[in-house]
Amino acid sequence: MQGIQNYLLLIISVLLITLVVVQSSKDSIDNAFSGEKSELFNNQKQRGFELIMARTTMVTSALFIAVSIWAMIS
Repeated sequence: MQGIQNYLLLIISVLLITLVVVQSSKDSIDNAFSGEKSELFNNQKQRGFELIMARTTMVTSALFIAVSIWAMIS
């Protein structure tokens, strides 16, 4: 049973890393180096593909936490 949990954690972790890398950042690279924080797009809501990616990332991270706890318990 432990082998199944390890494989599930491996698959979910690779998927989670891929989802995080694919998402676009809200800050530009210039602001990252200068320390400036742009307030222009601060209140912009996520729509379309960004919303789907954000929700998929949240579900995948919750699944990762659940499988991790399951692996620790058993």
